Amino acid sequence: MILFLNILYSQNFSISRVHYGGGGDWYSNPSSIPNLLSFLMTNTMIKAENEESRIKLSDPDLPSHPYLYLTGHGNIRLNDEEIIALRDHLLNGGFLHADDNYGLNQSFIREMKRVFPNKDFVEIPHYHEVFHSYYDMPNGLPKIHEHNGKPPQLFGLYNKDRIMVLYSYESDLGDGWEDEEVHNNPEQIRTNALQMGVNIIYFALTQ
Repeated sequence: MILFLNILYSQNFSISRVHYGGGGDWYSNPSSIPNLLSFLMTNTMIKAENEESRIKLSDPDLPSHPYLYLTGHGNIRLNDEEIIALRDHLLNGGFLHADDNYGLNQSFIREMKRVFPNKDFVEIPHYHEVFHSYYDMPNGLPKIHEHNGKPPQLFGLYNKDRIMVLYSYESDLGDGWEDEEVHNNPEQIRTNALQMGVNIIYFALTQ
């Protein structure tokens, strides 16, 4: 919480994209985070950077990156040093939003089980604060891309009462944040994705 209080009162909010190994395209949806940050600044009182930062979990500067974002389509593999660093970071107040860009699920769940062997993801119900933290989203996580046609789900990994990790699955928020011409999503779909992104940020900053 102290990490995020510093952001709210003394510095601009930033999103740090996780550069991971294993072959997955950790760099996918390059226009998504700048668009989300722009939407955040336009529609809230939060001051933010204009661009994402990028960081490897082994970077000694990791503690100064409290809001992590991870996405991609393929495999993710963390080494032992990264597993320990991510565990320590999350237990000490860091936050991770992982957004399955289709194909990430199996490897992400596997690696998070290595990070926290005794913890499991819990599905977040529609009445949870994250769906109402800034915008009211009574239907829960929006469906941005069809993928396998499954309903979108939001999962949380808790440390006591605090959510350390939010995992958006079968939604693909990042595609909805991208430039309009990239995926040609209807305006309402893009708005839903951006509003959900703001809700996740606002929840992480204030929980």
